[in-house]
Amino acid sequence: METQVSLNGYKLPLYICNTLVIGSGAAALNCADHLVNMGVKDVLIVTERLGGGVSNNSGSDKQTYYKLSLFGEEKDSVYEMARNLFSGGSMHGDLALVEAALSAQEFFHLVQIGVPFPHNKYGGYIGYKTDHDPKQRGTSAGPWTSHQMFEKLLVQVEQKGIPILDQHEVISLLTTNGYDDEEKRVVGAVAIDKNKAADGIGSLVVFQAENIVMATGGPGGLYAASVYPEGHLGSTGVALEAGAAAANLIEWQYGLASTKFRWNVSGSYQQVIPRYFSTEQDGTGERDFLNPYFDTMGRLGTAIFLKGYQWPFDPRKLPNYGSSLIDLLVYQETVIKNRRVFMDFRHNPLPGDGLGEFNFTDLSPDAYNYLKNSGVLFGKPIDRLRKMNPMAVKLYQENGIDLSTEPLEIAVCAQHNNGGLKGNIWWESNLRHLFPIGEVNGTHGVYRPGGSALNSGQVGGYRAAQYIGNFYHKNSLSKEEFLQIATPDLQNKLALIEKVLSRVGAAGQDMESYRQEMQQRMSRVAAHIRQVEHIEKAFCEAKEQYERINTCQIRLKDRAELLMYFQNRQLSLVQLAVLSSLIRYLEAGGGSRGSYLVLAEDGEPISARLDRKWRFKPELAELRKFSLEYEYVNNEHRTRLVPVREIPEDQFWFEKVWAEFLNKEYF
Repeated sequence: METQVSLNGYKLPLYICNTLVIGSGAAALNCADHLVNMGVKDVLIVTERLGGGVSNNSGSDKQTYYKLSLFGEEKDSVYEMARNLFSGGSMHGDLALVEAALSAQEFFHLVQIGVPFPHNKYGGYIGYKTDHDPKQRGTSAGPWTSHQMFEKLLVQVEQKGIPILDQHEVISLLTTNGYDDEEKRVVGAVAIDKNKAADGIGSLVVFQAENIVMATGGPGGLYAASVYPEGHLGSTGVALEAGAAAANLIEWQYGLASTKFRWNVSGSYQQVIPRYFSTEQDGTGERDFLNPYFDTMGRLGTAIFLKGYQWPFDPRKLPNYGSSLIDLLVYQETVIKNRRVFMDFRHNPLPGDGLGEFNFTDLSPDAYNYLKNSGVLFGKPIDRLRKMNPMAVKLYQENGIDLSTEPLEIAVCAQHNNGGLKGNIWWESNLRHLFPIGEVNGTHGVYRPGGSALNSGQVGGYRAAQYIGNFYHKNSLSKEEFLQIATPDLQNKLALIEKVLSRVGAAGQDMESYRQEMQQRMSRVAAHIRQVEHIEKAFCEAKEQYERINTCQIRLKDRAELLMYFQNRQLSLVQLAVLSSLIRYLEAGGGSRGSYLVLAEDGEPISARLDRKWRFKPELAELRKFSLEYEYVNNEHRTRLVPVREIPEDQFWFEKVWAEFLNKEYF
């Protein structure tokens, strides 16, 4: 229902609904679909740009969806899958069990609505091994798996007539903070109508909602080197500011990706073994920079090949000329030496610096046999790629890059945040009636199987819908009660906005350089290469930067930049959340794990061929038994190490479960 609210002389649109879904990716659309199926009719989707998120704009050479094995003689079970998810470290066992138990259901939901996952002539959905996967649970609908999920789920949403409010970006959550003594919960939100951004306060829209499903993706705007789609920033800081707790924000995946067109260069892009070279910023001084750090061409070629299915940077894959040595060397070229790095599919790796000619027979047996079985022991990398995966070549052609005539510029990029907002087994936040789902929810731990994020997003959306449909489907507040609760918060927001708008054309840091400062800091010190003293210095700088934006020591070039102000403000808070969590982890003795390397002068050497500064602190395995939580309370950054919950034991007697189910006691 649309109405109006009057505040401080302003009349603002007010939308009233039972459940507000923020975001329009695969997790959001799936949740909205399930909500209506469960009888929740009053659902509204609000999104800053329909189709602009990660689901619709990301992928890889063969984007993986992870679920229970559904065909073949290899044994698998819900508990085995849960144990594999849980074994990645710092993940709660009950969440792992939920993601495993519902993986088949949500996979077949996607199959039934038309996502073209391949099956054999017997109807079996066969699988393959993905990274950190001991079984063959991976499946794929091609490079655009999540895009196809988005397309098919959008059809379901449109067929059900679920309204979508496009071009609206949520900048704040409204809560019961300070109202009576009840448990703090969300009651609504504030957004900026991007079509009216130049109107300043006139662009504001208010929402009253019994529930908010937050499906805004990971905080991709934190890093300068990022493979997140252009413009995807995330909204994690909006929830942190409102009081939502987070978990494992320091755990990310970083890997090689192209920068002109943002895309992961994993799988067959590496398995065809292209040449790597670097140049100065102006394109001069071409150099095959990997060669000096390998002792044979065979080892260099094998390391490149292994990057295909060992795509995320992993400190365990550094020694003995491992595949992650390539990520480290790319970082050294791009960040430390300020050079540009390219993959070149027109040439095999070139000899030099003590390495001989490239020859297939010098590769490891696994690499050689893979290429032999694929029938590509010939030609140049582009020739092999065309035969192994022509879709991978076509994808770049469709985005203006011809791999047969030009090299592909790359960097080590932030790709996925394994951490995020904290939720229980129904994906509900500590901030009640808020349900973070998809990448914004931090269900994952240190390591996760490739493709498990897509499963987690679908399962989380179903669980949120299930709980809302059973317990939160009736509105508990009238419009008058909502306004009584929300008005103080809204008035504070209006006062801030008036102050911000007074900075149009004033002295101070502009919004674009403000964001660049933050992103460059994070890519330099808090991506896959981390060092204690650098993190501590960065935290002090980030606190000062956050203070600057909160006290409006900034300037806007026009009124429309009000949106960028709020984007930068929430990203700055996420930056502080990540850095303060990192400090807590390092103070607890944490070392290199997941997808990052912790450098230490007294650490272990990586390679005799590397400078002495490349010494790392090994992982303290004991910390995998803890989840690292963060909460922003009274302007303080509070962190704590919380023991992970074990996987619940299998003591589910059918008659007992049936009775609990009938009485809804399982909630």
